[in-house]
Amino acid sequence: MVEMTPIPEVQLLGGNDIRELAAKLDVMPTKKLGQNFVTDPNTIRRIVAAAKLTGGETVVEIGPGLGSLTLGLLEVAKRVVAVEIDPKLAGELEATIAKRAVSRDFTLVRGDALQVTELPTVDGSENIKPDALVANLPYNISVPVLLHFLETFDSIQTGLVLVQAEVAHRLAAVPGSKVYGVPSVKLAWYAESALAGNVGRTIFWPVPNVDSALVYFAKRDQPLGDEKLRLAVFDAIDAAFSQRRKTLRQALADWAGNAVEAERILKAAGIDPQKRGEQLDVHDFVKIARAK
Repeated sequence: MVEMTPIPEVQLLGGNDIRELAAKLDVMPTKKLGQNFVTDPNTIRRIVAAAKLTGGETVVEIGPGLGSLTLGLLEVAKRVVAVEIDPKLAGELEATIAKRAVSRDFTLVRGDALQVTELPTVDGSENIKPDALVANLPYNISVPVLLHFLETFDSIQTGLVLVQAEVAHRLAAVPGSKVYGVPSVKLAWYAESALAGNVGRTIFWPVPNVDSALVYFAKRDQPLGDEKLRLAVFDAIDAAFSQRRKTLRQALADWAGNAVEAERILKAAGIDPQKRGEQLDVHDFVKIARAK
């Protein structure tokens, strides 16, 4: 019988490792790119656990930075593909993974996550179809990049994102909440979401001046509609929340052509024209878009 050589354990990065790598590269995390590196291995494992991975997933990570979360994901996931825009970080990341996650299935895609439409392997032999998205999202583009990936990669079934606490509460908000708005409804088009815990400031480097939180989401079993309907729904959402203190009859006037037409559409959809956008869930917006 041929004995199987065990795969070495993944070696996670600690705070000193992060700072040494950054010094080696002469890199300082920048506000422009929304970079804040997680320096605590225990927090990394807690984040990965909150993602509810079963071990068979292909995970896409956005903005891996120096690789803290990447290594944590490689402890559990079958495959990890990471998208990194910073050339210095991207070059070092491959070396870090090769050294600390021996024989693990890792692919690096260099580019702007907001522009990525494919996740090719290094040799271009296939386009990777991720099952899950797990990321410490750059603070300044967290909502746009999350929605972009959900729109672009329909293979994604579940995900966990680490974002500013304020953004996390918006993403997971329900109708009637003070923070319920465009991000809440647009994420709800794709998936059901919930807050999955807070993450302290001190485990980041540099330490941010805002709190952070996790949002878990799971794709709907049945899509709410096709791409044409999604675009129509998103237009209605944008219009309703552009003047969120106004009634839907007034807020949707430009979108519908005038206030009278907006009222007709709303009544046809079974929605009270005197309601406000913050009182509607995604299913209500689907009804509105269909009635137009």
